[in-house]
Amino acid sequence: MSRAFVKEDDDQYEPVHTFALPAPGSPGYAAAAARVLLDAARDNVTAQAEAATGYRWGHPDLKPFVAEILRDIEALPFEEQDRRTMQVARRYLRAAVAE
Repeated sequence: MSRAFVKEDDDQYEPVHTFALPAPGSPGYAAAAARVLLDAARDNVTAQAEAATGYRWGHPDLKPFVAEILRDIEALPFEEQDRRTMQVARRYLRAAVAE
């Protein structure tokens, strides 16, 4: 069989995710970008979120929004907290300090 018909490297490509974001420059864009980056990190597709938002992981402009998301989650009763999002939010905040 011709190699043109063999799909050997299909598993090397990750599926493309779409992210719901308001128009760039709109008042809620940075907050939405922070949420998208955290959700993407939780799902291991950070590079796609960086491309979609225009923000790199740990960008200092998003630090206040990430901190607010973390505070909101921590304020929930323990059993309702999204532990994975808390973990990636803390990692984001550490990365933002390092820049």
